[in-house]
Amino acid sequence: MATFVLVPGFWLGAWAWEDVARDLRAAGHDVHPVTLTGLAERASEASPQVDVDTHIDDIISVIRDNDLHKVVLVGHSGGSIPVTGVGDRIPERLARIVYVDSGPLPDGMAQIDFQDTDGQEELRRQVSTEGGGWKIPVPPFDPATDADNLAGLGEEQLRRMRELATPQPFGTAGQPLRRPQTIPDTPKSAIMCTFPPELVRSLADSGNPVFAPMAGLDLHHLPTGHWPMFSRPADLAALLSKLA
Repeated sequence: MATFVLVPGFWLGAWAWEDVARDLRAAGHDVHPVTLTGLAERASEASPQVDVDTHIDDIISVIRDNDLHKVVLVGHSGGSIPVTGVGDRIPERLARIVYVDSGPLPDGMAQIDFQDTDGQEELRRQVSTEGGGWKIPVPPFDPATDADNLAGLGEEQLRRMRELATPQPFGTAGQPLRRPQTIPDTPKSAIMCTFPPELVRSLADSGNPVFAPMAGLDLHHLPTGHWPMFSRPADLAALLSKLA
């Protein structure tokens, strides 16, 4: 039996892990899906002050309050940012970190930095005009405009995402992650869905600063869209169980 802490990506809460958590528990694991401050059932806690550090503290509290040890800490998409911060701060509590269609950020980089200049400007415009100046609006989850990321999802799954997703505090995308000079040697894996592992290896080995922290990661491929907890939950649970 392993102990899992599951951290969702942007706009999602613990609800996103329901199918994966059910399968992991059926396999005998202890599973703790997390809802971060300002999202889902904690939407009333959202404020302009919620940032990366807030979400790092959320995850650390789940681990410490439940007296969890040898944790397999899983982060999907934007959830990888606080997960990386937790790995840097309390490595003694972790057995492995698993990134789902994501990876660890280098020191000083923020989630918004993954976008080009036009993308950053568009995001800031949305935050300003639709998000009250501090929230990232929920995307439309429209396969017509985002086919690759939404691959494998049926209309019922898309409807549920649109209904349950909540705006994301912009501080979680705008605050750079600060990392220690010496990174803990906790084992790390990545389950890549929309990005081929071979390309990750190539970019990491080439010294690309964005992908450099992924050098040496244990890489796996689960071909589907960016939301495997919805499109291939049983396969994702099986792979997580194997990695544990």
